[in-house]
Amino acid sequence: MPGLIGKKVGMTSIFDENGNNIPCTVLEVGPCVVTQIKREETDGYNAVQLAYEEKKEKKTSKAMLGHFKKANTTPKQKVIELKGFVKDWKPGDIITVDYFHDDIWLDVKANSKGKGFQGVVKRHGFRGVNDATHGQHNRNRAPGSLGASSYPSRVFKGMRMAGRQGGKPVKILNLKVVKIVPEQNLLMLKGSVPGSNGSYVIIEK
Repeated sequence: MPGLIGKKVGMTSIFDENGNNIPCTVLEVGPCVVTQIKREETDGYNAVQLAYEEKKEKKTSKAMLGHFKKANTTPKQKVIELKGFVKDWKPGDIITVDYFHDDIWLDVKANSKGKGFQGVVKRHGFRGVNDATHGQHNRNRAPGSLGASSYPSRVFKGMRMAGRQGGKPVKILNLKVVKIVPEQNLLMLKGSVPGSNGSYVIIEK
């Protein structure tokens, strides 16, 4: 699953050659710097460590400053490891959005928008009581019975209840590449991508 790190810019729409309006998400992809190469002999697995976006030195730990200095690059905000690269990269190499120029379909990984603590109606689509008569009071959006009585005297794991919604890793498969703008490191994908504008994304082949 080789790929690159990017940032979600926002959504727009463009017209294809047939005049169809295509909604697409704009991603700023790279340039990513190779900061370390993991080898089977030394680390137990093969992977390429990538870093993205500038970071101030005063906000970087001394250990990470030395790590970036070893790769002949400046401190970076986001660091990840990816496996499956065919080409032999070296520390200090820069990978740009041109890496995807031959690919039509890509996968995108990101954290979904956090929606805070939500009730069962919004979180799971419960219908609610929907009947305010016959003595019902403030029960329209209540979860109702949890189904536990003297046996088993507990709530089963996985019961759909109120709780925090969103803010979890989400992977969208097979998004079509609409356009690549290498001069501005922009990648346009058909459809939506999880996360808010400005959040980090990982684009995989």
